Amino acid sequence: MTFGETALRFSAICALQLGWRPDEFWNATPTELLCILQGADGQDAAPPDANEIQKLMLLFPDGAAGDQ
Repeated sequence: MTFGETALRFSAICALQLGWRPDEFWNATPTELLCILQGADGQDAAPPDANEIQKLMLLFPDGAAGDQ
C-alpha cells in the first residue's frame, strides 16, 4: 500500500470515527493519531486517577473565565 493510499484510509477513519476535517488530520502527529484511534477502539488504558488528573491540571491550567 502506498503512502497516499494509507493516508486516504486513515483520513477516512478519522473523519468517520472522530469527525475530523482534513486540516485536523494533517496537523496530528503519528503518535497522536495512534493514541486517539486506539482509544476509539476501546484499547485505551484505564482512566487517569485523581493524582494523574491533578498533575495534568498543574501542567495545563485553565485560564480564568474571559481570558480566551
